[in-house]
Amino acid sequence: MKTTEKTFDAVNFMRQQRDKLSEKLAQMTKEEILEYFRKSKAQTTVKPCA
Repeated sequence: MKTTEKTFDAVNFMRQQRDKLSEKLAQMTKEEILEYFRKSKAQTTVKPCA
């Protein structure tokens, strides 16, 4: 069995994204957080193709 070098580390990527979002949300009020997710949901809704 051959071993291959990963070019993209999905776990590391998700941890980085979670940390960025946590830092951003820590500075917001409850109302600002709700508004942030309402806006992001409207912009990034992707339907699965499976």
